Amino acid sequence: MHKVVRSDIAGMKIFEIGEKYYFEDLGLRNVISGFNAMKDIAKILENAVYLHLIQSGYKVFVGKIGDKEIDFVGEKDGVKIYVQVSLTIMDEKTQKREFGSLLFVQDNYTKYIVTLNDMYIGNDYKGIQCLNLKEFLEMEI
Repeated sequence: MHKVVRSDIAGMKIFEIGEKYYFEDLGLRNVISGFNAMKDIAKILENAVYLHLIQSGYKVFVGKIGDKEIDFVGEKDGVKIYVQVSLTIMDEKTQKREFGSLLFVQDNYTKYIVTLNDMYIGNDYKGIQCLNLKEFLEMEI
């Protein structure tokens, strides 16, 4: 298991609470907690994105800026990327939450929303790239 700490994006202050945990082996996760596809798919999607980030050499944090959370802030060679993960962004409430968190970050580093197939994939909204999981896992970041 990997512990990912929560940090303030503005000052990269590490918070003592609010960390998240990700499994290196999803098979072990499924054995420990059981597997329910309907209940677990969003967690597995987020776990897959996390694993891709660390395998690509990123140091990963859970980002916090104001009252907003960013699923992943990756840092490698002095460059950051921001990644939101959502099963779908088809409804307006989810769009506002996922895009809103990334739009709140006022720097020019790359921002992604990773989701399963839906109509926003392939689009760029105010500099935020929407990708499906397969595209994200296949790209070099």
